[in-house]
Amino acid sequence: MELTDEEKKILLKAARDSIRTLFDGGELPTADYEKHPVLKSRAGAFVTLNLEGNLRGCIGYIIGYGPLFETVCDAAIQAASNDPRFYPLTKEEFEKVDIEVSVLSEPFPMKSYDEIVIGKHGLILEEGGRRGLLLPQVPVEHHMDRDEYLTALCQKAGFPGDCWKGRTLNISMFTATVFSEKDFEEAK
Repeated sequence: MELTDEEKKILLKAARDSIRTLFDGGELPTADYEKHPVLKSRAGAFVTLNLEGNLRGCIGYIIGYGPLFETVCDAAIQAASNDPRFYPLTKEEFEKVDIEVSVLSEPFPMKSYDEIVIGKHGLILEEGGRRGLLLPQVPVEHHMDRDEYLTALCQKAGFPGDCWKGRTLNISMFTATVFSEKDFEEAK
């Protein structure tokens, strides 16, 4: 999905303003869909919270079930308050956290592990009622090669890390448009 810098800034501000409602109350942000119709389109999105370079929360939706703007707002609130790996974000942390948004393409089936391009493809593993997802920026941030990426995906889904070696698993790939407040310092 093509987003202008202005639309990226709008989504980052909406994510921050949505999290702010957890601390200050108030109304959730709204979008001007006439001026920015792309914000009304349906797309999956994840919101990642980083605090001093460390993951502090990440939740999102593979498929958008409503307007992208609302998906980002909801994912931001969920990342700040309901990521089971972390306690809820505090107001003090909120002031320091960096927000990153990933807008996802529609997932498509992977036919071969050779198709995976590090930094371009996010992966979704769905096997035996379990699911694991890694965003395309994860292997880049952690300096993973393809094999390490697949191992991490298997582990995220609750499988042994080497389960991908024996057969081709049911993996879908997607691309993402990724941007953060660091890209636009004034978005905060």
